[in-house]
Amino acid sequence: MMNKRVVITGMGVCAPNGIGLPVFSEALKNGTSGIRFDTQLEQLKFRCQIAGRPDIDNINLNNYFTGVQLRGLESTGLVYGVISGKDAWTDAGLPIIDGEHPDWDSGIIFGTGILGVDRFRKAIYSVDAGDVRRLGSTTVIQTMASGISAFLGGILGCGNQVTTNSSACTTGTEAVLMGYERIRAGKAKRMLVGSCGDSGPYIWGGFDSMRILPHKYNNDPEKASRPMSASAQGFVPGSGAGALVLESLESASERGAAIYAEVLGGHINSGGHRLGGSMTAPNSMGVQRCIQNALREANIKPEEIDAINGHLTATSKDVDEISNWAKALQREKKDFPFVNSFKGMFGHCLAAAGSIECVGTVLQISENRIFGNVNCEDVHPSISKIIDTSRIPQRTLDYQPKVIAKASFGFGDVNACAIFKAYSADRTEKK
Repeated sequence: MMNKRVVITGMGVCAPNGIGLPVFSEALKNGTSGIRFDTQLEQLKFRCQIAGRPDIDNINLNNYFTGVQLRGLESTGLVYGVISGKDAWTDAGLPIIDGEHPDWDSGIIFGTGILGVDRFRKAIYSVDAGDVRRLGSTTVIQTMASGISAFLGGILGCGNQVTTNSSACTTGTEAVLMGYERIRAGKAKRMLVGSCGDSGPYIWGGFDSMRILPHKYNNDPEKASRPMSASAQGFVPGSGAGALVLESLESASERGAAIYAEVLGGHINSGGHRLGGSMTAPNSMGVQRCIQNALREANIKPEEIDAINGHLTATSKDVDEISNWAKALQREKKDFPFVNSFKGMFGHCLAAAGSIECVGTVLQISENRIFGNVNCEDVHPSISKIIDTSRIPQRTLDYQPKVIAKASFGFGDVNACAIFKAYSADRTEKK
């Protein structure tokens, strides 16, 4: 283990409430929602007829794909991922390799839950009809999970590890930590990390059938996603992608790259479906251990955490999550860090959630602010017993967070917690 320092030099985002860093940052600052009424869900008789979809109608996809790649391209998640990934690469000031050889020092870990569902549905119908020839040559690359990392790897010319991870709602945050570990070990100089998720009823239908999506806000979509709220009724389905360029400090310094923040470390674990954990519920001890081990691996003390960007989905598990943070950090009431959830503005983007929210978390460090929570004016009473409501800002605060913890907890009882810090050139590296 070479213990190299890892910094963030580029970011990109394709979220329901903003595509591109400037628009996304302004949306988070102002509490702008990207949740809309969805006529397709209405036509299909979903109980929940609202969702968060990135609006790519005015995006020139020719800036991201070749004409050949655009033919028959139907995977929305793949489109979102390429937009965010290529934007992050450009934001980092990195060249796209046009020569004969790839960049052997740059790799990609870009996750997803399931990719190209609409295309896969068409493929099933064609096969069942005995019309295999009509599948088209791009069916496989649009529906394989690693299609997103393969697309980005080819577009950017990356010759290091190029792969896809998949861990439900933990996917994006897990990808960040996987990329961090590869650079820290000296196996790569740069890693494009992130995650993406498709839009549409074939992704969201199973959740609607589980009755965990809100259905009483179909006429008032922007009020529907209510993390930490007493009137929360479930998570609003969302989609999109987020991407970050992680780079060794040595490499970033050599090329004079701007640095958003430093990744200090983190931890990934599972609750093992024990002690109350299940396919859909977290083992609280596993969550607490994940947070505590993340701090330990980042060499950070609990009192150094200025803010938390939680998983906090607007379900009954929000109370449990706040309780787990309080126990893991041994901090409560007014001593608790500021805490926010961006899901109030764009819903739960599933496999894309962690990466989109990591981008937002890092923006707080680089822009010296804590983004406010929306739809949380009625804090859940069980939460207000644990922490003072002043720690749940309703509006964006001018503040200089030095250390922020970002966590994601996913179906399957899997957990990930990353620790981001404001970059300081003179930080003493732990041995």
